[in-house]
Amino acid sequence: MDSTTLPLWPAPHPGAPVDATVTVPASKSLTNRYLLLAALADGPSRVRNALASRDSDLMVAALRALGAGIEQVAADGGTDLVVSPLGAAPAGSGAGPVAIDCGLAGTVMRFVPPLAALCRGTFAFDGDPHARKRPMAPLVDALRQLGVEVTEHGEPGALPFTLEATGALEGGRVEIDAGASSQFVSALLLIGPRTRTGLELVHVGSGVPSLDHIRMTVEALRGLGVVVDDSRPNRWRVEPGPIAAFDKTMEPDLSNAGPFLAAALATGGTVRIPHWPAETTQVGDLWRSILPRMGATVDRGADGVLTVTGGPEIHGIDLAESSELAPTVAALCALADGPSRLSGIAHLRGHETDRLAALVAEITRLGGDAEETPDGLLIRPRPLHAGVFRSYADHRMATAGAIIGLAVDGIQVEDIATTAKTMPDFPALWAALAATAGRA
Repeated sequence: MDSTTLPLWPAPHPGAPVDATVTVPASKSLTNRYLLLAALADGPSRVRNALASRDSDLMVAALRALGAGIEQVAADGGTDLVVSPLGAAPAGSGAGPVAIDCGLAGTVMRFVPPLAALCRGTFAFDGDPHARKRPMAPLVDALRQLGVEVTEHGEPGALPFTLEATGALEGGRVEIDAGASSQFVSALLLIGPRTRTGLELVHVGSGVPSLDHIRMTVEALRGLGVVVDDSRPNRWRVEPGPIAAFDKTMEPDLSNAGPFLAAALATGGTVRIPHWPAETTQVGDLWRSILPRMGATVDRGADGVLTVTGGPEIHGIDLAESSELAPTVAALCALADGPSRLSGIAHLRGHETDRLAALVAEITRLGGDAEETPDGLLIRPRPLHAGVFRSYADHRMATAGAIIGLAVDGIQVEDIATTAKTMPDFPALWAALAATAGRA
């Protein structure tokens, strides 16, 4: 569908401070990691409060296609998924290759091919048109180093491709450049225990982005009894062995909490997020340190409720390594009273869209002043005006437009439905948030 025909969503503009409590759904990053680990575990596992979204649905479908059993079980406050691990029967033994739809989910297009390499058969991976633009070369190279036959059907180092799997991987040393995405590291670490000799993974580039996501993967593995040595920079050693079956409750998605917390600053109001973990591996916990620097007060109570209250102004910020939080931060920077510099996020050019170019284009479209740097963005204060904020099929671009709409009347966000990637109820939750304006 051409961007000119995509539906436009009038972003709520309450014109007064919001005062809301918002319960955000479960973490996509944790849900999809634990679903994959459950498929490799030594017995049935239960993923409690699992996220229901397009990305998690794609992961469930992919794991079922590989032979895992996944049953939805109704539970208080959400849905649990009971997972039976991959069986001994060849996953791809039928006529023709097993087709895996990756959609636009990085965790599916990067995590599932190494898992398929542990199965037996032919597996064909493809996704949305935007998915074919996302970098895959380091993963394809890693699979070939592990002895997997990969046939690319389009641009080298991109979807679509087909792999031939023999049912086992020897393991050993693999060298990759993971500078485009930490997901390449996580993808290989997750299957490392099920290789015959374990896996030694070495990053040979200049730097790995989003190290918090790698730490999330390492801690998930260790929590299930896997031995992982990450004591040396840019090197990870995973010992072979079982992955313990588990029963775990997923945390709320702290990155997806970001737009709602940003609403407190954009309107000068207050937003509360229940069930905020005291300790977590999620990068979204950085909101507790980022938002005070931009003028908010932030408090996590003993009851686990995180409360953010905006101040009279939004302050510019010099911020490094904001990772997936950058679109939300950039939206606030476009409303700030001083200049901002976001650095260490060059890898966002390879996400659902080129987020740096997209943010510059959309902030500029609304009258703002933004420019790209080699590794980030410069955003300077300038009054914004009404207009269309394009999403580029990227959920975080869509929510960035919604944030700006709280402060600028007349913003229309293109294709707000793309937020279903990780938060299907976003439009309703956002409308409910805006409806609380002026109640305090």
